[in-house]
Amino acid sequence: MSEEKRVRGRAMVEKLFAGVGGGGERMPKALWNYTIEHLFGDVWQQDDLTLQERSLVTCTISVALYRQNEQRMHFLAAKNLGIPREKIEAMITQTAHYAGWPCAVTASGVLEEVWPADSQDAP
Repeated sequence: MSEEKRVRGRAMVEKLFAGVGGGGERMPKALWNYTIEHLFGDVWQQDDLTLQERSLVTCTISVALYRQNEQRMHFLAAKNLGIPREKIEAMITQTAHYAGWPCAVTASGVLEEVWPADSQDAP
């Protein structure tokens, strides 16, 4: 892939996941390269959705598919992008009606874990 996409992808990862910290799951080198160059260097760069819309869609999918690790990362990314916590809560409630209560209850717990309701952290 191109160096340009690699640079754009790394910049996007830094913007989205600032403060998340390292230590995530290790990936094979090829998968890591696709993640940086294609997913974050190309897909997340498209202008058909705003960055906030793309983030909220990603959060919704992670809730619906019961992907707790991704919820942790993408709820914080939404916070970093200035999406209000109340929008994440509303998305979880909406998703409960289509993906099921267990998905929503678990996501609510993950949200509280990574972005406590009583925290003073402003996005």
